[in-house]
Amino acid sequence: MAWGKKKGGRKEPLFGLPAALADLRLTAADRIPGGDDKPKKSTKSSAKRKSEDSGDEPPRERKAQASRSGAKRRSKSRIGASIGRLVYWGAVLGLWGAIAVIGVVIYVGAHLPPIQSLEIPKRPPTIQIVGIDGSMLAQRGEMAGANVSLKDLPPYLPKAFIAIEDRRFYSHFGIDPIGILRALVTNVMHRGVSQGGSTLTQQLAKNLFLTQERTMQRKLQEVELAIWLERKHSKNEILELYLNRVYFGSGAYGVEAAAQKYFGKSAKNVTVAEAAMLAGLVKSPSRLAPNRNPEGAEARAQIVLAAMADAKFITDAQAQASIGHPSYNVKPVGAGTVNYVADWIGEVLDDLVGQIDESIKVETTIDPKLQSVAEAAIIDELAAKSVKFNVSQGALVAMTPDGAVRAMVGGRNYSESQYNRAVTAKRQPGSSFKPFVYLTALEQGLTPDTMRQDAPIEVKGWRPENYTHEYFGAVTLTQALAMSLNTVAIRLGLEVGPKNVVRTAHRLGISSKLEPNASIALGTSEVSVVELVGAYAPFANGGLAVAPHVVTRIKTLGGKLLYMRQPEERNQVIDPRYVGMMNAMMRETLISGTAKKAEIPGWPAAGKTGTSQDYRDAWFIGYTASLVTGVWLGNDDNSPTKKATGGGLPVEVWSRFMKAAHEGVPVAALPSTQGGWGLSNLAQAASQVSAPTVAAPGPAPASNGGYRPPPTRANARPEAAAGLDGWLMDRLFGGNR
Repeated sequence: MAWGKKKGGRKEPLFGLPAALADLRLTAADRIPGGDDKPKKSTKSSAKRKSEDSGDEPPRERKAQASRSGAKRRSKSRIGASIGRLVYWGAVLGLWGAIAVIGVVIYVGAHLPPIQSLEIPKRPPTIQIVGIDGSMLAQRGEMAGANVSLKDLPPYLPKAFIAIEDRRFYSHFGIDPIGILRALVTNVMHRGVSQGGSTLTQQLAKNLFLTQERTMQRKLQEVELAIWLERKHSKNEILELYLNRVYFGSGAYGVEAAAQKYFGKSAKNVTVAEAAMLAGLVKSPSRLAPNRNPEGAEARAQIVLAAMADAKFITDAQAQASIGHPSYNVKPVGAGTVNYVADWIGEVLDDLVGQIDESIKVETTIDPKLQSVAEAAIIDELAAKSVKFNVSQGALVAMTPDGAVRAMVGGRNYSESQYNRAVTAKRQPGSSFKPFVYLTALEQGLTPDTMRQDAPIEVKGWRPENYTHEYFGAVTLTQALAMSLNTVAIRLGLEVGPKNVVRTAHRLGISSKLEPNASIALGTSEVSVVELVGAYAPFANGGLAVAPHVVTRIKTLGGKLLYMRQPEERNQVIDPRYVGMMNAMMRETLISGTAKKAEIPGWPAAGKTGTSQDYRDAWFIGYTASLVTGVWLGNDDNSPTKKATGGGLPVEVWSRFMKAAHEGVPVAALPSTQGGWGLSNLAQAASQVSAPTVAAPGPAPASNGGYRPPPTRANARPEAAAGLDGWLMDRLFGGNR
């Protein structure tokens, strides 16, 4: 050990403040007094006791325990703070959400249609077309039935709608949260929109005020209006309004219109099965209309019946009886030919009453019975002989001598073709145009007994021929018209002037453009059926001009008169003398010519057949003092028929129609002139007919001074427009036919 060193090492001297604090020590007396007045032992002794009390726990473990306790306290503090923040922001968001909802409600409400338009459904006006007897012929626009009271309906009818559309109708307040939730769940499960949550009140709001567009704004408007309706009206009032406004397809609005449309009866008289079918239509009116999709409508009706039974609105036995034996009498889709008339009326309404802004009733001159007869005559004749003669279409117009149209058929099937061949189509009339040529000749001083030559003719290289290629030399005008001799008609047309022939036709009522050339005498300019029939009417009424018409009065459904046809100042367009001459001449076509099938027993009648070039058109226009009727048959594509002539199919259709039309009508004579020309005049003039000139060897003279046709033509039927009508072949020339 070194000298002077003490155990514990060297201790350096301290100076200043450190030296002053070096010996500073705290005693028990210097501590703040606590609960125990006894001085505590040294820290070491206290620590030793704590160590003993704690089972000698190490100091490191005590520190960890203290740390965990602090963490728990800090965690609880953070959770409390988070909950507070959540409550705060929830309140803030809730407040802004409420403000947003109020804003949306205000915005949607500002864009709602006027509430006062509640009772005025937004739909175009209805046009009701009625016949001369007041019966309904057709409707245009959307069909709205009369309002029916809920108490007047069978109880199962409104219950059918409740069962399938809104089972909780009487318990919700306009919208059905339970129904919406159910529909939402169903749609999610089916991964598509398979069920709707709209109530009947919402559907009514949509039908009355809103469009069918699928937008959020429209849906919100629907909700607001539904709540408004529930506050304004009782449940029964809402249900009644709904039943009278809901759309059922085929243009029918309301249960009354739908019942009339589909079942031909009032909604007050529908059966349980029919009520179920009507309720089922609301889901998809256009697709499930029973007159278009009877299978789909029936399947949907069975679902409705099951829903009614499930809701205890009907018994299971009633449901099974209706499903197993439904009593439907569904009317077919409106395809009747009267729709051609309805279309024609639609074309002239604007000229008669201008813009239509409310529902109207149009009273017409159409006789429903005659319309049915005309339709059956055209359809049946074409069904029986269209293939044989290659004829696909037909048209018929019948009018009184003053121009009132009683029946119009514009084609064989309206549902297949809406083209109106009676009004819109223009076809060559053939020999049915010749009366205008002969009338012009009479007005220039000729008479029915005037003689003209039937012989070959050439006009600037054109060599028209008679139907049989035969020529009869000198013939009277009456004979030439009845026999439909082409060469005489052309000579006569050139003699009086084609322009004058055109003027005559226009004066009598032809409105189409006519070419004033030599061929006009053979009916080469096209005309419509309705104007040709109208131009024949002066022959039946004594020579007065007529305007074919079908509308007599137009009124609103409330009874306000909008239009009434006024008596026209009818001009004399044919001198009565010439009317009588023409009637006497044209009567022979029906008495002994190719149109003798058209003779109406007991009724004096006259007319003219016509066949255009290559048998493309077959016509017959005939008339009595009671009715003027024209028939056309042919093909829309103007293709030739298989020798269909005016004296064949058109005469058969005309005869069937006219016989039915004249049943029970007092017989009346055609206008005539004193000393008229009848069969006696023709017989007297027959001796003046020269021997026919033919390309082949001519026939031998007969003992009676007349001439027989060649034997090869014994069974031939000469035809009007192509040449010979042949009325004189049997009577005057002794032909065997």
